[in-house]
Amino acid sequence: MNATIWFAAGSQHLYGPQTLAQVEADAKKIAQALNDSGAIRLNIQYKATLTCADDITAYMRKLNADPDAVGTILWMHTFSPAKMWIQGLKELSKPFVHLHTQFNRDIPWSDIDMDYMNLHQSAHGGREFGFICTRLRKERTVIAGHWQDTQVQKRLDTWAGAALAWADSRTGKVARFGDNMRDVAVTEGDKVAAQETFGYQVHGYGVGDLIDCIQKTPDREAAAIVEECLSAYDVTPELLPGGAKHEILKDSAKIEAGLAAFLKEGGFTAFTTTFEDLHGFRQLPGLAVQRLMEKGYGFGAEGDWKTAALVRAVKVMADNRGTSFMEDYTYHLEEGNMMVLGAHMLEVCPSIAAGKPRLEAFPLSIGGKGDPARLIFTAATGPAVNASIIDLGDRFRMVVNTVTAVAPSQPLKKLPVASVLWKPDPDLKTAAAGWIYAGGAHHSAFSTGITYRELDDFCSFAGIEMVLIDGHTDLFRLRQELRVSDRAY
Repeated sequence: MNATIWFAAGSQHLYGPQTLAQVEADAKKIAQALNDSGAIRLNIQYKATLTCADDITAYMRKLNADPDAVGTILWMHTFSPAKMWIQGLKELSKPFVHLHTQFNRDIPWSDIDMDYMNLHQSAHGGREFGFICTRLRKERTVIAGHWQDTQVQKRLDTWAGAALAWADSRTGKVARFGDNMRDVAVTEGDKVAAQETFGYQVHGYGVGDLIDCIQKTPDREAAAIVEECLSAYDVTPELLPGGAKHEILKDSAKIEAGLAAFLKEGGFTAFTTTFEDLHGFRQLPGLAVQRLMEKGYGFGAEGDWKTAALVRAVKVMADNRGTSFMEDYTYHLEEGNMMVLGAHMLEVCPSIAAGKPRLEAFPLSIGGKGDPARLIFTAATGPAVNASIIDLGDRFRMVVNTVTAVAPSQPLKKLPVASVLWKPDPDLKTAAAGWIYAGGAHHSAFSTGITYRELDDFCSFAGIEMVLIDGHTDLFRLRQELRVSDRAY
């Protein structure tokens, strides 16, 4: 996919050909300048100056039909009577930004006349366009400010990341090996409703199908993965060639090669496993899952296909930087210094690692298998988000908490898994209670590569609610908002 963003300006024939020629020239300059800025990850293509209902509707139909176009930026250079936009907006099925800007940043105080006013009336035209979008209940992102402003360009880039993830979700596929962990509620969900809402398909496979693929994978492919591991990580001597546990590394590489082949052949973008349903495996696929996540696949443990799809979406938004499947595992409840330690049995993506991971093999008390290989590390520090998708029965909800990843105050010498320590906003007591009130799951997508804004855009594309827990959260108001949401939906 050669992902692009279309750009169009809105106007009308009232102002005459000379003005429309200037509108088109200005729109082309803005689109080109946004491309040249290097601030926006996708190519922006000027497509049209739209002046009548037929042209607007034709533009939207062409946009919908273009598989490379993830959405469009719409800018009202002049006043553009909004009844012209009704049919086109009703047919538009892709995300759009209402860029509320004007070509010139400053008012030319000594030279301004009515010709200038008629040409540069985005303030006027943007409100007319905004009204019809609201009247039609069209979800969109409104970005206001001058187009050369770095903050405006940064916001356009976050929207572009969300739009790219949305396009990926519409054609995504999740492979489930086995079922959900038995008796667990939050990992369940309506797969038909998920496909209707997010677009991705969820396919189930018996573990035997995967075992068969692993067994058919050529040994040379597994050997190449072993060599990659030996050069990429700090490998414990036991796992080195000739070491007592080298066969464990070879077996893990075989699992990874077979799993990768299965996912590639089926066109899958995400997958799940569960430790309760891995008949035929000598070890749980820890290292294999970590390395496939690092390559961009979404993952959910214990059959959690919703989180697998969300991790994939966040990886696309973040350009696969600093994003992993995550689980809230245990708390540090020191007053004034409360933190969450996130980890999992094995499957944490090394894209969040602070340094070079260690490759080791330890016994695992869950699953009844041999000692699995896994990468061990602590995560990089900095601002991050934790996001969870839940199925409330009548709708989906995303719960998002802004957090700060921090370094452990002491070494975690005996912890045999990768981990991340974070301080949630506004504090652990409020964040944990708010997360629980909102129904957030214990599985999540953790990322230092995005902000909550990409997730907010993604939720607007899907038409679902997002509950944000951040530095401004007050539990009383949050509970009121949740009650209002239940009534509204």
